[in-house]
Amino acid sequence: MIILTAFLIVAIGMAGLLLYMLKEAFSNNVEVHNLAFSEFPKTLGEISIFFISDIHRRTISDSVISTVGKADIVIIGGDLTEKGVPFERVNNNIRKLRKAGPVYFVWGNNDYEVDYHLLDASLLENNVKILDNTAVTFESNEGEKLSLLGIDDIAKERDRLDLALNDADPESFKILVSHNPQIIGRIMPEHNISLILSGHTHGGQIHILGYSPYKRGGIKKVGNSTILISNGYGTTSLPLRLGAPAQCHLITITGK
Repeated sequence: MIILTAFLIVAIGMAGLLLYMLKEAFSNNVEVHNLAFSEFPKTLGEISIFFISDIHRRTISDSVISTVGKADIVIIGGDLTEKGVPFERVNNNIRKLRKAGPVYFVWGNNDYEVDYHLLDASLLENNVKILDNTAVTFESNEGEKLSLLGIDDIAKERDRLDLALNDADPESFKILVSHNPQIIGRIMPEHNISLILSGHTHGGQIHILGYSPYKRGGIKKVGNSTILISNGYGTTSLPLRLGAPAQCHLITITGK
């Protein structure tokens, strides 16, 4: 009887933990960040960015889009999809993101598991700007500029930061999007990159007794750059999370 009771307690505890891990994996947290930079062009006022990475197999919730409302820039930070995900789901996710604003995309390692030529075509058909070692520049009425740079995936050795920098206005406020946060080791002070947006690590996804191969996502200062590493919206392998809940980000950037 004692053994049976102990077994039931353990079974209930395990079931409860599993349900909690599923909840963290499929949560729809929109983290709000207000970032101020002294070098941000005052004439641009403020810029709002919705950043989402590592969607993988998930369908983006309508509640996320409702929470975000409208953003000046929407960025998919890689791993929009992976092997086995129907393209209908991918296209549906892209259409949802377009409701929030103009969409920009960088490649992640799992995006290359699918027919990436077909993915490329889907992105273009949905008016998504692909930042593959390139940059786009936004300009205020007074001529001050912001450059959004994106590099291809580091794990696939397709990244060319030099080409993205060459494509950006050298005097602009620079935001770099790299699926893999390892890019931080290649940023030099002379690059004048103020903000880096990354994902890839899933924040460790599952932390056992506080341990995971990767740290939880967050914002930190490295050299002259601020880097945001996201836990990501989806999961890989197991659809479970512990200690690193799913998240996406609504970022407002101003001067100070």
